Amino acid sequence: MVKLQDLDATDRRILLALDEDPRIPIMMLASKLGLARGTVHSRLERMKASGILRPHSARVLPEATGRGVMAMVSAELDQSKLNKAVEALRRIPEVLECHAPAGDTDLLIRVVAKSPDDLYRVSEEIRLCPGIMRTSTQMFLREVIPYRTTGLLQEE
Repeated sequence: MVKLQDLDATDRRILLALDEDPRIPIMMLASKLGLARGTVHSRLERMKASGILRPHSARVLPEATGRGVMAMVSAELDQSKLNKAVEALRRIPEVLECHAPAGDTDLLIRVVAKSPDDLYRVSEEIRLCPGIMRTSTQMFLREVIPYRTTGLLQEE
């Protein structure tokens, strides 16, 4: 994967412009930045291939799918069954992402649901995954800072 320090000023300008308008067509992006269309296209392809850019599907708002309740589920698991647990979590559509943090929690799982009752169902589905021994769910009341990367792209 390409790292931030591997990005030059042109890459950063492209990413900052995409952060403002993720759906801007390549031709308009090139025009806005004063770059050739081919330059923008090849750099975007390189960044996609390297994993810098998230898939477009990550930009779909959960509310638009009828799942406006968001929560973080902490899971404690039998370490020998980590792979089975992760595979089972992949099959739960409401699981948006899963991380293995340092500390007492084995997995942090960001989920969405239709309602608090539906969140209970999703949490139970997670708890019943192979290898998961215990869960704790914290429902988010509202988003106060949306997902962003703009500050990370500024040169130091």
